[in-house]
Amino acid sequence: MAPKSIDAVDDQIKDVIQDLFQIQVATHNYAGPQTQQELVRLITRLAGSLATLSNDASALPDQIPPEIVDYVDSGRNPDIYTREFVELVQKSNQYLKGRSEAFTVFRDELADEMAKAWPEMKTDIHNVLQSKRPEQEKKEEVAVQTNGTSS
Repeated sequence: MAPKSIDAVDDQIKDVIQDLFQIQVATHNYAGPQTQQELVRLITRLAGSLATLSNDASALPDQIPPEIVDYVDSGRNPDIYTREFVELVQKSNQYLKGRSEAFTVFRDELADEMAKAWPEMKTDIHNVLQSKRPEQEKKEEVAVQTNGTSS
């Protein structure tokens, strides 16, 4: 069975809602045995619509994380979940960026101190630093050197 599109499942949901509305109208206008067959027909059609919807919807790829479904099931707003998640990711990114920058400063200071302590290894230390720097830092350094200024 080919996977159904979300639009097709959306149309089926609309059909189920329409079937429920027709059942509600038929129930409200119930006039005894003469309307019973119509009500049975509508309920049978609803059951078929629900079965089709269930089969087609289960073939859709899952795109909603279960945590959000649980969040909504417990009566909470998924927008709040999204906002909290984004804030948590931003906080984590800031922390990791700070650590990365601290290690970069430490690496450079350690290299300077090692070059002072062992002047004969200065070129080796410089080569190691050049091989370990991220590409962006290398590009910035080349740009600074071509402009005639140094940092």
